[in-house]
Amino acid sequence: MSRNAGPEQPRFAPDGTPVVVRRSARRKRTVSAFWEGGTIVVAVPARFTHAQEDEWVQKMLHRLKSKEAAKGPNVRNDVELASRAKLLSERHLGGRAVPSSVRWVSNQNSRWGSATPADRSIRLSDELQGMPEWVVDYVLVHELSHLLVAGHGPRFWEICGAYPEMDQARAFLEGVAYAQSRGLAAD
Repeated sequence: MSRNAGPEQPRFAPDGTPVVVRRSARRKRTVSAFWEGGTIVVAVPARFTHAQEDEWVQKMLHRLKSKEAAKGPNVRNDVELASRAKLLSERHLGGRAVPSSVRWVSNQNSRWGSATPADRSIRLSDELQGMPEWVVDYVLVHELSHLLVAGHGPRFWEICGAYPEMDQARAFLEGVAYAQSRGLAAD
């Protein structure tokens, strides 16, 4: 892992994933790791030495990667996301939806994804990262469908409905939104 100087400066895991270490004076003994956008954040107590920090970053990267491997594949960067969108378009939409770009964004707080048919771009909220793959796939198919039909009329839902887990994914996202609106969602 390479290390850059300064707080909140990303390091890079062996696979090239950015890693940021956050030191907290309120944190006494616990260490945690989580995804924030396309970056792995490792939160450590402020009192840790650099050697302890390095040791725990390695441990937490291993734990996070092991947990992900147990869950199955998940899309973590824009290249993987674009590749997944292409596969889903071919599989469910006959390859008719061809986006010019597909990327994760951190500035979508009121929606899971958006598409701009004029320039054929798709953006997915990074809050989807860590959700089940079939839910992310649904949001991708939903946005790909907007490249074919702009609104949410019957023709749109007919096209989008080609994704077999659409109803379950919509229910899952409604549950997440409900929990978040009541402060019940975990960080």
